[in-house]
Amino acid sequence: MLAKMKFSSRIQVILLVAFIYPALMVESLVRHYNFRVVLKSTTKLCSSKAILTVNGKFPGPTLYAREDDTVIIRVTNHGNRNVTIHWHGVKQLGTCWADGPAYITQCPIQPGQNFIYKFTITGQRGTLLWHAHDSWLRATLHGAIVILPKLGTPYPFPTPQKERIIILSEWWKSDVEAVVDESTQSGLPPNISDAHTINGHPGPAPGCSSQGFTLHVESGKTYLLRIINAALNDDLFFKIARHNLTVVEVDASYTKPFQTDTIFISPGQTTTALLEANKDIGNYLISVSPFMDAPIGIDNFTSIATLRYKHTPRNSTTFLTSIPPQNATPLTATFIDSLRSLDSKLYPANVPLTIDHSLFLTVGVGINPCDTCVNGSKLVASVNNVSFVMPTIALLQAYYYNIKGVYTLDFPPKPPNPFDYTGTPPVNVQAANGTKLYRLGYNSTVQIVLQDIAIILPESHPTHLHGFNFFVVGTGLGNFDPDKDTKTFNLVDPVERNTVSVPTGGWTAIRFRADNPGIWFLHCHLEVHTTWGLKMAFLVDNGEGPNESLTPPPSDLPAC
Repeated sequence: MLAKMKFSSRIQVILLVAFIYPALMVESLVRHYNFRVVLKSTTKLCSSKAILTVNGKFPGPTLYAREDDTVIIRVTNHGNRNVTIHWHGVKQLGTCWADGPAYITQCPIQPGQNFIYKFTITGQRGTLLWHAHDSWLRATLHGAIVILPKLGTPYPFPTPQKERIIILSEWWKSDVEAVVDESTQSGLPPNISDAHTINGHPGPAPGCSSQGFTLHVESGKTYLLRIINAALNDDLFFKIARHNLTVVEVDASYTKPFQTDTIFISPGQTTTALLEANKDIGNYLISVSPFMDAPIGIDNFTSIATLRYKHTPRNSTTFLTSIPPQNATPLTATFIDSLRSLDSKLYPANVPLTIDHSLFLTVGVGINPCDTCVNGSKLVASVNNVSFVMPTIALLQAYYYNIKGVYTLDFPPKPPNPFDYTGTPPVNVQAANGTKLYRLGYNSTVQIVLQDIAIILPESHPTHLHGFNFFVVGTGLGNFDPDKDTKTFNLVDPVERNTVSVPTGGWTAIRFRADNPGIWFLHCHLEVHTTWGLKMAFLVDNGEGPNESLTPPPSDLPAC
């Protein structure tokens, strides 16, 4: 009897400790996911087609984890095309092989084959996304990543009662791969999408009264909205009629809270915001509309959804909102300028103050000859006048196994032929072709100034860096002036991101520490520009300490 009482007491103590100190019981978990890439017939805009999905869902399933968790995802390709999955924004510390861009860190998973991605979430919490990273397959192969804080660690903002995921995307009635193939063969821009979607729903459209997405809320509650732009080619505005949103995090990095009635979000970016359901019971319009401040054709379709309060009477009218002008540059600038890192004791902004590598990268579009194209020429895109040529062997494999002839290490750190980047273009608008990498020493500090160029037309470029977060220390219009503009850099609390928009006819400066060995992609997240060659890669050397070297490849790495 005494033994039973002692055993019972021990159980009570353990349960009490677990309740008071949950983080002491389970510091981290191993989370398993099974992603099956399958074709599914889908109807939108009153038109049907077969699309590639993960587990038959569009958008795909949400990947949940906590900071310090290890995530294992088996991806099995039951589709009809090669595929890879990129875990956009996950730093992949020590797990470069799991990053996912096709022919950069791995060869694609062929139909009938599978690959296991394994990585640990280190030093991150917030909203990210996953998506296919081969051709334009991410049009339908994408979903959310939600990284919760460690057990026992609260949010650094008022705790919401509920959370909701909002994924914005684009929809083509045509087969998207046929769209990009036709563009590649013709040398002309691809057809624009037919609609934008909110959680997979385009909402009512001309000639098709399809049902839109409904966000259900209850009066008096606060909601955490995890907003993701999974569109291929469009910067977007997000608004809810008569409601303000409090931005608290972008790209899985906490920010100083600020209120706005309009979210500006580029492809590949995430924004997490608090929504207070504090208005009269009723229906409120949600709008998603495009931003473009250059004379370039885009999908100008405004997708609409509804925020609906509980107990709203049936057939109630909907409160409307104004749609931002398509070229609302001041609105985007105000939103971007409002973003600041939280920079607290627990979440400091560790901005590099001294720089080992200073790069000046021009990004833009040019024209190269093409005998088989419609006009005898084709549109190309480049970084420092180098249009990136995708290899047929993954760069990381070529590096690890010392395979010669796949890439060179002579990517130029500045434009080979300087000119007035936002003024009169040079006579020669051709770009060189090459698979050139830039080498970084382990733990070196890097500054990159991304400069838009006006060879064809100036336009914005949402630029994504794999493997790292960076600090956005400055941005401006016109040509970057190193003597003047560096004096305005914010080195105290700049926003921390993985994807940043380079303004039309302007520049953006970022800084980061290269503390992650491997090969890491840098590219425009407008898929049309990536296809045309606006991309490059960094080779980060191994360090000398433990856990500072590239690990051997996994045994099931797909063959080329």
